[in-house]
Amino acid sequence: MNDKLLQRLTEAAGVPAQEDAIREIVRSELGKICDITADRMGNLICVKRATTPPKKGEPKKLMLAAHMDEIGFMVKYIEDKGFLRLQPLGGWDPRQMASQRVIIHTASGKLHGVLMAGVKPKHMLTPEEANRSVQIENYFVDCGLSGEDAKKQVALGDMVTMDRTFMRMGKLATCKSMDDRVAVYTMIEALKAVKSHGVDVYAVATVQEEVGLRGAAAAGSAIAPDIVVAIDITLANDFPGIPDSDAVTRLGEGTAIKIMDGSLICHPKLVAHFRKVAEKNKIKYQLEVLPMGGTDAGGVQRLHGGIPAFTLSIPTRYVHTVNETVHEDDVDASVALLAKYIEDAHNGDYSY
Repeated sequence: MNDKLLQRLTEAAGVPAQEDAIREIVRSELGKICDITADRMGNLICVKRATTPPKKGEPKKLMLAAHMDEIGFMVKYIEDKGFLRLQPLGGWDPRQMASQRVIIHTASGKLHGVLMAGVKPKHMLTPEEANRSVQIENYFVDCGLSGEDAKKQVALGDMVTMDRTFMRMGKLATCKSMDDRVAVYTMIEALKAVKSHGVDVYAVATVQEEVGLRGAAAAGSAIAPDIVVAIDITLANDFPGIPDSDAVTRLGEGTAIKIMDGSLICHPKLVAHFRKVAEKNKIKYQLEVLPMGGTDAGGVQRLHGGIPAFTLSIPTRYVHTVNETVHEDDVDASVALLAKYIEDAHNGDYSY
């Protein structure tokens, strides 16, 4: 696993519709091996033409999709005392937001602040108040500015992201935005590893996935691929407090071949093809059934009369928190399987 690249990707800031920093990293990594354009939504489309095109007809179009955006916030109101109220972007659990440090990305630069809930300190709570759940609307940011200074420096719509850096823990790596930067990393490294391939690869670093798979749907509409493979994280609930039956996946057990999630049932023949490629190349994998949640494949699957769709997943603990955590062996397996699939994709027959 290339820690330096993964660190750059996960520490970069980019909420839905403000993915500029990640877009530039992808452009710098793939610019020498792909033809790159950005569409009007901000999706970065990296095209790698078939090195061994078929003797008859045009190569099939394989669309890869990994989203650049992370869950975060934008400023929606500035109080007279300088406190900032937030609009959440993506699926936040208010229990995971408490007492975090954040960065407000303003036109003039970064401001640091603390994300706090407007509730009494522990010392003053009644038993009834102590048992009351905190809601997202209870939170605000204190950036240490007066109301006048805050209104001069901060604008409505400014991006707010969690202030957490990349960290290694043995074979594990953690950061604020493994979802979905570890998948962007996987897509980049797989494209670098691919040798000969008989399909035209449209590797799309997508926007606005966390607010409804919007970028992928736009890109898929324009590309009209023959096959779409999303790369995303999935839940690894292999920690205390959750029954084994709800683990979904486990860290260190390999990349995850998705069967279904809340946005799609993966094409059975694509699932079988990925399993065959993994077994042939002795790549460790696990099967994934995710009862809720979705990926970019779900946003593309129903376009153009239906497109064979699949998601390759990287098992991740503590999803949608500041401590999203992956295992290096699973990441490496994901890169290897995606690369080997690209090389064999022209052999896939997903017709009925």
